Amino acid sequence: MLNESIKKLVQYGIETGLTPACEKIYTTNLLLDVFKEDEYNEPEEEYSDIDLEEVLADLLNEAVKRGLIEDSIVYRDLFDTRLMNCLMPRPSQVQKEFWDRYEKSPEEATDYFYKLSQDSDYIRRYRVKKDQKWTVESEYGDIDITINLSKPEKDPKAIAAAKLAKSSSYPKCLLCPENEGYAGRANHPARENHRIIPITINDSPWGFQYSPYVYYNEHCIVFNSQHTPMKIERNAFVKLFDFVKLFPHYFLGSNADLPIVGGSILSHDHFQGGHYTFAMAKAPIEKPVTIPGYEDVEAGIVKWPLSVLRIRHKDEKRLIDLATHVLEVWRGYTDEAAFIFAETDGEPHNTITPIARKKGDIFELDLTLRNNITTEEHPLGVYHPHAQYHHIKKENIGLIEVMGLAVLPARLKEELELLSEYILEGKDVASNEKIEKHAAWVAEFLPKYETINEENIHEILQKEVGIVFTHVLEDAGVYKCTPEGREAFMRFIEKL
Repeated sequence: MLNESIKKLVQYGIETGLTPACEKIYTTNLLLDVFKEDEYNEPEEEYSDIDLEEVLADLLNEAVKRGLIEDSIVYRDLFDTRLMNCLMPRPSQVQKEFWDRYEKSPEEATDYFYKLSQDSDYIRRYRVKKDQKWTVESEYGDIDITINLSKPEKDPKAIAAAKLAKSSSYPKCLLCPENEGYAGRANHPARENHRIIPITINDSPWGFQYSPYVYYNEHCIVFNSQHTPMKIERNAFVKLFDFVKLFPHYFLGSNADLPIVGGSILSHDHFQGGHYTFAMAKAPIEKPVTIPGYEDVEAGIVKWPLSVLRIRHKDEKRLIDLATHVLEVWRGYTDEAAFIFAETDGEPHNTITPIARKKGDIFELDLTLRNNITTEEHPLGVYHPHAQYHHIKKENIGLIEVMGLAVLPARLKEELELLSEYILEGKDVASNEKIEKHAAWVAEFLPKYETINEENIHEILQKEVGIVFTHVLEDAGVYKCTPEGREAFMRFIEKL
């Protein structure tokens, strides 16, 4: 059994190009060593079109049977990552191949690296495909919705082990370059099959990699080689454009640098990008504006639920200068009538979520105005999903959501299935503690539909989730898409 599975895995490595055919014996021996096995009789049968998930499951079951690992998702993930590393090229080989291909075209280089990141099982294709994805029409364009099911739930044993594990500051966080090749532990994922491409932006060393959870096509992360905090400043705009010049087919954006409106990792300077066109990028300029001193820069307010100033020019340096000016003015801007406060009790509130892209020979930068003020009525944030929508989304609205992609919690899969059942059978939604939080929402949207049956319930729920997420984005907009909101937005523009 072990012999067959090892042969299959080695064959998978050869088929995908991870492992050269001349390294077949070497790779086999590496895998035998992981299993502490001295004997090997190569099966006569030849294998092809290997199902990676199936082969790894067989090898993991064998490891459990031999007492090499505990039967838990955390330890299985640590172990199969170690197995995959036996197939992998060394980091320097990956880097050489990447830059050789880059000479032909940046797109060929990223195609190679994205495929490698999937073939290596760093991006677990068989988990990512479990994510539920759909689009919903809105007045702002087609909004992307995804229920994230690719992050495995930890089991109680692993959670207990993680609590008992002695604290370690190596690697300092999930974005540090020290993750490349790291074996992992109960409270830190294995990254032995992970590879990073070193790049230079703003004359400093950075790393380029893909997200293991790929929320959209070629979802990449670009991170500072130093563990240094996020900061939106002039240099952030320089870095965004340095990357877009290197990879013109990718966009790159940054989370804001303040809590509530920022991303989940504010402690490490990083950006996210990819090869995907979000609804926000397709949204038109609703009101063109001219900014004194920058009359040559095309600028305007975007038709989008968040408050976005789009600026465009052939020379990215003009955009960097203007973005720096907008940021400096916004940081210190207060408009009490619009409930915009630059700071309260010395705590700053205003920042920007910027997204850079290139369209033909024109550089484009979207500057999303953000504010993280809280009140008694909205303790999680005034410009954050309001309480009435927390049954669907209560987490921060970070870069990905700003652009029009809802990353919704895994719990919604089961909750929406239960809602289907309860609605079709006419049962009381409030009677089930798992879905009672949705009762008011269901009562509100049901009367809109004359007929609800097994054929359309799924589509109705997906549509209504999309409507809620659109409202969540509107909550996050510091200026609302109303005549009063646009008037207040123009008051800020006039200060520039």
